Amino acid sequence: MIIVLKKGCKKRTVESIIKKVEELGFKAHAIFGVERTVIGAVGDDRDKHLLYALEAIPCVEKLVPILQPYKLASKEIRREPTIVKVDGASFGGGHFGVIAGPCSVETEKQIVETAIRVKKAGARMLRGGAFKPRTSPYAFQGLEEEGLKLLARAREESGLPFVTEVINPEDVELVGEYADVLQIGARNVQNFSLLRRVGKFGKPIVLKRGMSTTIQEFLMSAEYVLSEGCKDVILCERGIRTFENATRNTLDISAVPVIHERSHLPIIIDPSHATGARNYVPPLCFAAMACGADGIMVEVHPDPQKALCDGPQSLTIEDFAVLMTHLRKLSKFNGKKL
Repeated sequence: MIIVLKKGCKKRTVESIIKKVEELGFKAHAIFGVERTVIGAVGDDRDKHLLYALEAIPCVEKLVPILQPYKLASKEIRREPTIVKVDGASFGGGHFGVIAGPCSVETEKQIVETAIRVKKAGARMLRGGAFKPRTSPYAFQGLEEEGLKLLARAREESGLPFVTEVINPEDVELVGEYADVLQIGARNVQNFSLLRRVGKFGKPIVLKRGMSTTIQEFLMSAEYVLSEGCKDVILCERGIRTFENATRNTLDISAVPVIHERSHLPIIIDPSHATGARNYVPPLCFAAMACGADGIMVEVHPDPQKALCDGPQSLTIEDFAVLMTHLRKLSKFNGKKL
């Protein structure tokens, strides 16, 4: 239920309404908008009739049922787009954030060199895997905590914040101790215990869409994170599994306008995992900006031929610099802030 308050409602009154909502057995989420304040009351639908007693409070203008199964992620509760800010990187509200880096952290030289050079080219955030969920148990699984330390070193040298994936609920505190942003990968999009854990931890989240996840299921996964108190969630479309085998996955570019219509959360595109081939990455980055995406996550490696993971889909640093030059030109036409 959305509790819409009248203009000029005092903070003390808002706090008293929140208290009443919680006394009725619901979680209260206050959203302070430009024009007015609303309170989202989330809980068991069977008890929502109890909330109508709040209409008697003078400061309450009206109560509006939330129709979508995802409540806090819905545009019904928040019309203005959420802008997620991490140091110099911004996503949403006209901002186009660029995340770049290797699939996995391999050596200090590799990750530090990449961080310094992608920042020079225009990236706002570094990506790199320390824990790697792989289809094969014999594939490179990542450097784990040593990889996190190397990412922290790269941040120190370049000034770029970094995002890295967390796989297990028990590793959230460890990864969160180092990372600026926690990533939930496609394989864990419906790992609900992990989603709740990162939601409680409080750091910004990049949530990737699963290979067979519908948009509604995707937003419901975001709801798990939001319901635990985390407000900074960045959705990431990374391709879905279809009958087509010309690319690694099929990039669902239409997910961007659909999610913007249904949710206030920012959504970025990962063309590297969507295609599995570096030559397709730049065109899809241009498509992402053109269709209104709030950023991109691109794999970049100083020597893709020697990469321990996903070399064929990684751009060289030189190619990434060319990509950024073209994106700056394109941004002048659609008003995106790089």
